[in-house]
Amino acid sequence: MTDELPEVKASDAEREQYAEILRTGLAEGRLTMEEFEERLTSVYAARTRGELEPLIRDLPERVESPASPAAGVPARAGRSWADRIGRPATSRGAFAVLGGFARRGGWTMPRRFRALAFMGGGTIDLREAAFEDREVTIRVVAVMGGVSVTVPPEVGVEVRGIGIMGGFDPTADREAAPGAPRVVITGLAFWGGVGVERKPVEGEKKRLASGEED
Repeated sequence: MTDELPEVKASDAEREQYAEILRTGLAEGRLTMEEFEERLTSVYAARTRGELEPLIRDLPERVESPASPAAGVPARAGRSWADRIGRPATSRGAFAVLGGFARRGGWTMPRRFRALAFMGGGTIDLREAAFEDREVTIRVVAVMGGVSVTVPPEVGVEVRGIGIMGGFDPTADREAAPGAPRVVITGLAFWGGVGVERKPVEGEKKRLASGEED
């Protein structure tokens, strides 16, 4: 399926879906730890879909292939919170040093996620994410940098971070809607900042707009 468009750029969401297939292969004994680590490194380094496909060619696919015609539809979008909570984590941290990082799309947020931004920036987007547990913690250290956290409107947020000539968003706290997860954001911002934004996914925006018109 990637032979037709081997040079199509891979998205972060697509890399996370392939990484999840590899984790399933490791858990089922289809991959050794050495094979898993080599392939996982290649997944996150891949720039195109054509580079991703060979990494799972000998494994049974457990999630919809990102390179299929339905690509672009988040694997978890539209599912209930019960379906999105309790999944195995796909990433436990990220850092940006004079650069940037992004976690977005169909990834799984762990119970504890660590983020470092040193003279750089990061994006943690949970709108299409699954969650390892109902309550998760994001610990951020931002030094002359910044991290942006985006959550769906129904997700609860509690901000506990300390700012020194910088700060954490003091207006972000909100209780979770019934069944939705809760995100605790903590850490240190020194000459930097950590912001929180609430946004629905694109499909939900369209649904809400259609409902308002009706």
